Amino acid sequence: SLPPALHAPALRMIHACGMSDLADDIAGDPRIADAVRAAIAAGAPVLCDCEMVAAGIARRHLSGNDVVVTLNDPAVPALAQRLATTRSAAAVELWRDRLAGAVVVIGNAPTALFHLLDLIAAGGPGPAAIVATPVGFVGAAESKARLAAEAPVPWLTVRGRRGGSAIASAALNAMAMPA
Repeated sequence: SLPPALHAPALRMIHACGMSDLADDIAGDPRIADAVRAAIAAGAPVLCDCEMVAAGIARRHLSGNDVVVTLNDPAVPALAQRLATTRSAAAVELWRDRLAGAVVVIGNAPTALFHLLDLIAAGGPGPAAIVATPVGFVGAAESKARLAAEAPVPWLTVRGRRGGSAIASAALNAMAMPA
């Protein structure tokens, strides 16, 4: 039921988690693979919500792109307190100067995805593509539903509570490979 352009990332996502029924929940814009490849070829950074996502990205498919995780930046705890939000959401705020044209990969934190969508909706810079598979019982399904409803750029997700870092990085790896 998926568009052909999403078959390769879907296969990698299923392989990463071992759940063949995941295909029923994968949704996205068929333009995402082309958007990811173009951004990578242009040298755009890959912005990740956590170290696990970054660790899963196969650098051999990148063109020397920076893979950026700001979650452990020393400024994040104070920024989270000032913004009255989570560290994951505050870490997204630190992407602002690198977000335009970037590839965003969120595999853990629903609050990171919510903050990213808020930032873009408020007129912030737009990335080239968003891969978002945050996992869990609190906010995961809702953040991904909002992505599907409001994404201003090509996107890929897993509907519902399932997701995770391995699924997110596997999807990126599939799309970063030369066509």
